[in-house]
Amino acid sequence: MSTISTQHDSGEQIDYLELDQIIETDFHEDKENLIMILQAIQRRYNYLPKPALLYLSQKLSIPYSRIYEVSTFYSTFSLEPRGRNIISICTGTACHVRGAERAKEQIESTLNIKDGGTTEDQRYTLESVRCIGCCSLGPVIKINEDMHGRIKPDEIKKVLNQYE
Repeated sequence: MSTISTQHDSGEQIDYLELDQIIETDFHEDKENLIMILQAIQRRYNYLPKPALLYLSQKLSIPYSRIYEVSTFYSTFSLEPRGRNIISICTGTACHVRGAERAKEQIESTLNIKDGGTTEDQRYTLESVRCIGCCSLGPVIKINEDMHGRIKPDEIKKVLNQYE
């Protein structure tokens, strides 16, 4: 596609030249690389915009329904815009017993969002996860790639302020 970019109903600006770069150059238009292509698109937009998936469907000659199926099968993919900082709070047994619910309530109260929500300024998205794998540090929150263990509700605001 030779157009540079277009803005869609969602307000998202889609850069088709960049999509071509991902699909053609980075992954050689190989259908076998679908998941890696989706990961690259999500890294670029922080979610999978529908216009980008429709374009990918055309470029790879894969039915949109198949791309949608893969995009919704893996919990790592999001079809909704997400915040710049993803907060994952562990709700596994060890974290639950050590106060994860109180930490989650403090995050929800501080950011004025519920689990699965994104702040209006697109700064944070809050997601509960079953286990982060740091049971001995519970309760644990992960913000982007940073782990915060033994987190107490009164420490939440200070930790969140570290992320723009």
